[in-house]
Amino acid sequence: MALNLTNTVFEFLQQNSEQKFTAREIANWIFETYPNECHQKQKRSTATVNPLDNETALLQQIVAEIGSQRPRLQKRHSEVKTTEGRPRKYYFTESTDSAEIDHAESHEASSATKINNSVVKENDLYPILSEFLWSELEIYSKRIDEKRSRNSRGAGGNKWLYPDLIAMEDLSTDWHQEVKDCVQQYSDKKTKLWSFEVKVLINRSNVREVFFQAVSNSSWANFGYLVSSEIEGTNTLKELRMLASLHGIGFIRLDAENPSESQIMIPAKERNEIDWDTANRLTEENKDFLDFIKIVRQFYQTGDPRIKDWDFNSD
Repeated sequence: MALNLTNTVFEFLQQNSEQKFTAREIANWIFETYPNECHQKQKRSTATVNPLDNETALLQQIVAEIGSQRPRLQKRHSEVKTTEGRPRKYYFTESTDSAEIDHAESHEASSATKINNSVVKENDLYPILSEFLWSELEIYSKRIDEKRSRNSRGAGGNKWLYPDLIAMEDLSTDWHQEVKDCVQQYSDKKTKLWSFEVKVLINRSNVREVFFQAVSNSSWANFGYLVSSEIEGTNTLKELRMLASLHGIGFIRLDAENPSESQIMIPAKERNEIDWDTANRLTEENKDFLDFIKIVRQFYQTGDPRIKDWDFNSD
């Protein structure tokens, strides 16, 4: 009996509702569950380029067909959704987009992003992002805690004010000492400041809200980014790209299990100057941001980024 790949994939995802699988994981299951049908497929193949003459080639072909049939699968079965980024993951859910957001942000969420089978909350992503920023971009980052704010605007008043992480990029790392001294005398720029708004999940339901939260929280910096461990739906990423082209906020897809595999999917546009009026307001309202400004100021005075003041392990 020939495999009906679309139906087989749907049945597998439905049986494993709310769990996310890559195309390769699904292909491995198909190969193990339907060995006879897979071998029949192999025998029927008449390809002269990349022939299915071994199991590896056959598995790769199944992976490719799962990807190519994704639009048909999702058109037939609206309950099947996919994440964006690499690798794309497939899953079955009867939840609405907004319900998925509520579930992912809930402390009781059982199907949110996981690391080693443990549910990941937004707070868990901060050190992972810090690790990525340091290991891949050599950027010094620091957490901004809303609880250290004056909260003068009442409950929820800081949601659109503070980013989750802020960071400093040292432009002078490889400069000759004479150049460093010259720049100091000229009072010229030797850092760039970064800002990050972090979310567990972005989909069609919350994409515009979280993007404009990032605009509000991060547009004071040279670079502003929205960060998420999961982004669901092709149209969601398209929406982010359109918004980013208008407002300059970038997007990082954070790989919670392998931070080094995280991707800057949309580069942020650089602001040439810091919005110091907004930075001043943040400094007055939040002690963490005040500490950050002090560290940056000390760096300009001493040239020492003071590793111990940042939220990462540099070993």
